[in-house]
Amino acid sequence: MREHAHRHHHQSMLSVEDALERILGFFHMLEPEGKPLLDALGQVLAEDITSHLEIPPLDNSAMDGYAVQAASVEGASEATPVVLRVIGSIAAGELPEETVAPGTAIRIMTGAPVPGGADAIVPFEDTDEVSRRAAGESASEIGINLSVETGTHVRAAGEDVRKGQRILTKGTVLRPAEIGVLASLGRGTVSVVRRPVVAILSTGDELLVPGDEYAPGRIYDSNSHSIAAGVQRYGGVPKVLGIAGDTLESMNAKLQAGLESDILITSAGVSMGDYDMVKDVLAQHGKIDFWAVRMRPAKPLAFGVLTASDGRQVPLLGLPGNPVSAMVAFEQFGRAAIHKMLGKTALRKPTIEAVLDEPIYNPDGRRVYARAIVTRVDGAYHARLTGHQGSNLLTSMAYANGLAICPEALPMKEVGETVEVQMLDWPEDVF
Repeated sequence: MREHAHRHHHQSMLSVEDALERILGFFHMLEPEGKPLLDALGQVLAEDITSHLEIPPLDNSAMDGYAVQAASVEGASEATPVVLRVIGSIAAGELPEETVAPGTAIRIMTGAPVPGGADAIVPFEDTDEVSRRAAGESASEIGINLSVETGTHVRAAGEDVRKGQRILTKGTVLRPAEIGVLASLGRGTVSVVRRPVVAILSTGDELLVPGDEYAPGRIYDSNSHSIAAGVQRYGGVPKVLGIAGDTLESMNAKLQAGLESDILITSAGVSMGDYDMVKDVLAQHGKIDFWAVRMRPAKPLAFGVLTASDGRQVPLLGLPGNPVSAMVAFEQFGRAAIHKMLGKTALRKPTIEAVLDEPIYNPDGRRVYARAIVTRVDGAYHARLTGHQGSNLLTSMAYANGLAICPEALPMKEVGETVEVQMLDWPEDVF
């Protein structure tokens, strides 16, 4: 038994990649749901979208003007206008009734269907309409001051979308443009991969709920808020369970609520050295592994599955209690799990290369995620750190727009070296 405890204490550290691979193995894309278009923004299409319409549905005019036969206005100019007989007019949304014959024209508005017989549009400004009106002359004739080629200012039917064409592919993330395309096809709802419900639990008797009166010796619970905000930002639905006190009843009640979700994220109660009630309670509900991950901050991590009363397996990600550690671990592991459940394929955080303006120290061979401010100087990205890097200092995260990485094998990254930075944001003043 002692040997087992001894071995457990010296268990080898997992690389970030190994930890991520083990975690992601438990997650898969969730099932589809139908949603109104605007509610589906940012979600992943669960169906191929094929058009049952032509867009535009008919040849239509790109200008306000006159629909003509190009042959009728050959040689027309301001000096030698060609006068045509006006036999009707068409507004957008109307269907033409007359047909254009040689020597005739139909007045037409932008977007209106091109009438039969016509093969070109002459814009208003290339006619004598304004001077005719001013002179009080009849609108039954029009002088054309421009010779046009066949097809001028005619937008072809199906130019944007052909009937039967696959327009959007399953797996596409819906942006405002895709929402617009779906609307143009007449779709009111769309099938998308549903958003994961992420339960979030903080543990510890010392925690206070923000908004409550301050009590000496206590601290406000920031982790529920930073993690819930991260869940929302990355497309999950946060379900904040609040704070579990250090009693079995409190923990069990909160855990039951957490089992109604797609993943439960806890913070605190996972570090190796603690004899911690959280571990015991989690062990009663399922199988949890406690890992040391070769990263700084956020070495202690817990991961496993809890079993709900109906037998459903709910993955649990146990983040460290230090606020910065919790956020950095969430960015590496929680975000990727949410994206996988959402059906997104790009699970890695976007990175850039930046020149270091101050060193990053790596005292113990872990991968360091230093909180950094990336700026752009003469076209190159530069990174400096956000002051003291203690994992309890949440402001170090608030001032950062990226995490600058010092690899495990390097004792330090020197000033002037290039460093990989995971961007937490894409600030408009930088990019």
